[in-house]
Amino acid sequence: MNHCEKESGLQAQRLDKWLWAARFYKTRSLAAQAIQGGKVHLEGHRVKPSKQVCLGAKLRIKRDEWVFDIEVKRLNLQRRPAKEAVLMYEESPESKKERERIMAQIKAIRAVDRLAKPAAKPNKKQRRDIVNFRKK
Repeated sequence: MNHCEKESGLQAQRLDKWLWAARFYKTRSLAAQAIQGGKVHLEGHRVKPSKQVCLGAKLRIKRDEWVFDIEVKRLNLQRRPAKEAVLMYEESPESKKERERIMAQIKAIRAVDRLAKPAAKPNKKQRRDIVNFRKK
């Protein structure tokens, strides 16, 4: 793994703080739990939440069915709005394509589920008809 060069300014940051600031997790403790659970890999290796992340570091983050392969572009000690948080990393094109493919599958499954479920509960007349049908 590469070591962070200390020149001027912020060159390294704790991994759990970076994940929190980049808005991958809502709290630092959730980020730390994910790291300890093996959901986050730095340069292909499992690491601890206190591991220093540098500019240019490659991360693989698994959240539910989503997998993000990203490169760290910026460091920030504070949690900023989502528009700014997106600028902290760059996602690989393969990762984006895979997430789009999974999203298309999920949408197809939801569409089938919507067709299978009735739009509303049966009204009183329809319930009587169901009861009469079952008696026959």
